[in-house]
Amino acid sequence: MENAARPYALLSVGELLADFIGHHVSPNLLDSPDFRRYQGGSPANMAANMARLGNQTALVACVGNDNIGRFLTRSVSEAGVDAQFIGVDPDEPTSIVIVSRTAGTPDFIAYRTADRQIKPDQLPDSLLSQAQIFHTTCFALSRQPAQATIVEAARRARQLGCQVSVDANYAPPIWPDRDQAWRVLTDYCSAGALVKVSDDDIARLYGQKQSPETVFADFHRMGASVICMTLGPDGSIVSYDGGAKQGQIAAKKVDVVDATGAGDAYWAGFLTAYLDGQTPEHCAHAGAVMAQMKLTRQGPLPSFVDRQLLY
Repeated sequence: MENAARPYALLSVGELLADFIGHHVSPNLLDSPDFRRYQGGSPANMAANMARLGNQTALVACVGNDNIGRFLTRSVSEAGVDAQFIGVDPDEPTSIVIVSRTAGTPDFIAYRTADRQIKPDQLPDSLLSQAQIFHTTCFALSRQPAQATIVEAARRARQLGCQVSVDANYAPPIWPDRDQAWRVLTDYCSAGALVKVSDDDIARLYGQKQSPETVFADFHRMGASVICMTLGPDGSIVSYDGGAKQGQIAAKKVDVVDATGAGDAYWAGFLTAYLDGQTPEHCAHAGAVMAQMKLTRQGPLPSFVDRQLLY
């Protein structure tokens, strides 16, 4: 539960951007005639989801000095996240992603501008020492100067007694240099990271499907303390104690209404249970509860989620 010496349960670091999502179902962006604007960015969604569970959270991100940036900062604040550490870049506009609405894999274009301008002065030791968990994503780690800023801050966070976390949500269109992605992830995981990775992420990161055993061996070798591999309808597997212990958690069958954001909901449940001192298996179960909640409703999670529902 809340640690008075470290008021922020989660310091989420990375992309805050606007998603412009097709209003009508279309096979691709060529045939998408109109769009609606939404607050996006996995770190921002993570911070909001954990706030819904009663955690105090803060977001470190960067937006442009424009009305899209102001809309995003307001949205994050309204979700219960401390937005005071969101920087404003004077030169770069706010980042946006254009996405088709489709039943399959969406067509998208990411315009990377202010989101990658996270600078070291946004992550002083005085802030890191107030956080229990320091979290980021592959999207955030894919561009400089944010890449170097976040990896270096994760190292300091670990030294200051903060647990490091990463969603290894690798995507080639966002980060074309796969070899560099492995190097940066290895650097980041060396801080004893908690790692969330999906089977789809793994196929993209390795260039092909891999067995959980291979993935766990590789990430533990990199320094990860706990690895959680989500398998969609097949549940999830956790590996910890250097790979000596593993647990498989079955998924409950649900009628999917909206899969968008299910991964962020899952990891918010997992990390909340982790802060409550639960075992990795119980953390994965808590993650599954949150993911199911998200899958069965359109749009974001309710503004308040009873933490006891996780257990």
